[in-house]
Amino acid sequence: MCGICGFCDFTRDNAGPVWREAGERMGETLAHRGPDGKGLWQGADCVLVHRRLAVIDPERGQQPMARVRDGVEYVLIYNGELYEPLLPAVRTDGHIIERRQPSLPDDRELRKLGFSFETESDTEVLLNACIAWGDGAAQRLEGIFAFAFWDGGRRRLMCCRDRFGVKPFFYAWKDGALVFASELKALFQYPGLEPRLGRQGLCEVLGIGPARTAGAGVFEGVRELKGGCQLTAGPEGLQIRRYWALESRPHEDGYEETVEKVRHLLEGAIRRQLVSDVPLCTFLSGGLDSSIITAVAARAYQEQGREPLETYSFDYVGNRKHFKASAFQPDADAPWVKKAVRALGTRHRVLRCDIPSLLQLLPEAVEAKDLPGMADVDSSLLYFCRKVAERHTVALSGECADEVFGGYPWFERSELLEADTFPWCPDLEFRRAVVKPELWESLQVEDYVQARYQQSLAEMPALPGEALWERRRREVGWLSLNWFMSTLLDRKDRMSMAAGLEVRVPFCDHHLVEYVWNIPWAMKAMNGQRKQVLRDAAEGLLPEELLRRPKSPYPKTHDPLYEQLVRARLLTILDDRDAPIHSLVDEKALRAGLLSDAGDYGKPWFGQLMAGPQMLAYLIQINEWMSRYHL
Repeated sequence: MCGICGFCDFTRDNAGPVWREAGERMGETLAHRGPDGKGLWQGADCVLVHRRLAVIDPERGQQPMARVRDGVEYVLIYNGELYEPLLPAVRTDGHIIERRQPSLPDDRELRKLGFSFETESDTEVLLNACIAWGDGAAQRLEGIFAFAFWDGGRRRLMCCRDRFGVKPFFYAWKDGALVFASELKALFQYPGLEPRLGRQGLCEVLGIGPARTAGAGVFEGVRELKGGCQLTAGPEGLQIRRYWALESRPHEDGYEETVEKVRHLLEGAIRRQLVSDVPLCTFLSGGLDSSIITAVAARAYQEQGREPLETYSFDYVGNRKHFKASAFQPDADAPWVKKAVRALGTRHRVLRCDIPSLLQLLPEAVEAKDLPGMADVDSSLLYFCRKVAERHTVALSGECADEVFGGYPWFERSELLEADTFPWCPDLEFRRAVVKPELWESLQVEDYVQARYQQSLAEMPALPGEALWERRRREVGWLSLNWFMSTLLDRKDRMSMAAGLEVRVPFCDHHLVEYVWNIPWAMKAMNGQRKQVLRDAAEGLLPEELLRRPKSPYPKTHDPLYEQLVRARLLTILDDRDAPIHSLVDEKALRAGLLSDAGDYGKPWFGQLMAGPQMLAYLIQINEWMSRYHL
């Protein structure tokens, strides 16, 4: 993966030194995303900047990559990976097996069109694909990506983002100029573009955060290109169009065929994402999702005669002593990791984060994300990714399986499933209690949250004639894919790329998601067991006990020391009369409530992990964010 940024203005000459310097300043803010190289292309209409994390063809895949064809110059900057496409499945002895292209997407078709290749890099494949097919290139791509393609003949910049927005792309329109970047921080290095916060941004942070409305950049005037969309900029202005969307249709396969197709699609997605010219590993928690990915990857390594696959699991110092089971987190990972490692034969390392580091890294997690995030869930991931990056450049992770297959409690628990709002945050009372009452009311936070919820449901592709209870589960699945999954993908990208680590997410493969989206709940949860269709698809890959393990989320610390540290840190902030958070929080209520109580403070206020200590840490992050951006 990499970092991209740049700007386009058709009313001036961008070839001067002042604009080169602006591009270089923007690029420097993304150095962590690309420690292996940097490049800048400057033309009369635009400046394109790239920071490179070399994964494929490290010697020859430098960017920006330019080619001249029929007298026209074309230039590409690109963040992502393209994978080899699957051909139609074939059966061998009654089983589906994958057939793979021997080269990258559309490589052979491009050669037939007269294109030649100077590298083994997927960047060159993408560049030639854009030259050949223009606006139609994106829908041919397999992978995760965000890119900007300059067509000198048409004086047009085409920007595109992968189907689920795995790779980021933010932009702003400033005085006739399109300014874009992989991360928000880079935008504000462009002359005259300043970070500002209005009602929408405050409602996002206080009412919806750490999630974020698709397309919202939180800062005023900043937008996010949505997944499955492409943007074109030319002398006539901006245009945005959608090139891909989920479709709802009747599921016509029986259960056995459904299981077979899920296995085929999932194995294909995992195997395609093992391509790398640098060291690759997997994250292994001992849960169903990461164990499936590791099992397929380990088998592929064995078939290729390679050294055993390397894997990592994550835990916290003191968790063995302090762990407490709950409905959301029924057991600890460590015993299951040992079982998985024994069964799969990987070379495994356990990484443990000490509790002070969780607090110390909260500001760095804000710097990585440019927004308040998932508190210690973010800071711990940043810690772990830095440790993994000491030995590996690429990792595969099990994110997205619960959104795709319906693994969360809100797909079953009636009080969450039937909540007429976002099911991972059914009650805003905990948020309201820490915000100044007059501010909460003036912002109309609850109205804003409900409007975003209703807007999202209105965008869902409905299936006519679907039973009401089935439609509700489809709605919850839609919300999970478009909100909760996006939050986890944002978190994974920013924390991993801040460490110079590329993390791939096979469960987010669009072929798999398109198919599973239409599997009815009775099949997804066959015999009343969440994700049963996935468990059956993994039969033979894992020992039975791993296949049947109940869901357990990303681990968090259970050590009361963390709560003590965040409470002390927030009290120090509140004692500073110049701390910007004073403009938002009800200090009296906060000191009398969260800051005086002990314990986990009841049910989570976001997802499954974020309860009282995480609210304290979230407020610390908000203060850090406001200070960093002078809000």
